[in-house]
Amino acid sequence: MAISDLYSSGKHKQEKGHFASIVKIAKANGIISNGEQKLLDRAAKKLHINQVEYAEILKSPEKFPVNPPISYDERIERLYRLTKMVFADDHVHKDQVILMQKIAIALHFPIDNVEKVCDEALHLVLNNNDLDNFTNAIKKVNAI
Repeated sequence: MAISDLYSSGKHKQEKGHFASIVKIAKANGIISNGEQKLLDRAAKKLHINQVEYAEILKSPEKFPVNPPISYDERIERLYRLTKMVFADDHVHKDQVILMQKIAIALHFPIDNVEKVCDEALHLVLNNNDLDNFTNAIKKVNAI
């Protein structure tokens, strides 16, 4: 364990866990396409993932737990980013959708509604909805 891991903020641990989830989806079909690579690079920058962390997470994303944020809106935003990765190579693979559903459960979306939430998320991103529209639609689908 690196010394920096001992002193990582809780927020940065969440960001690393989220980046690892994005990497898992990118790697679900065994290869990372150019589109997925570009999205990974943008996500790493947005999530403040440095080059060392990037390489470590890319090599072994399963070592990093999801660590969902408490905020419901932040969890929906994570689902949005994950869904965008599913479409990054212009092909939706069954393995990616299954992994997305597992990660959605880890993000605390209800198990009995996760398939519906993920189906709606895929539909929304496919139709180029922005984060605000995505958030509102997911809240409607996931109304408890």
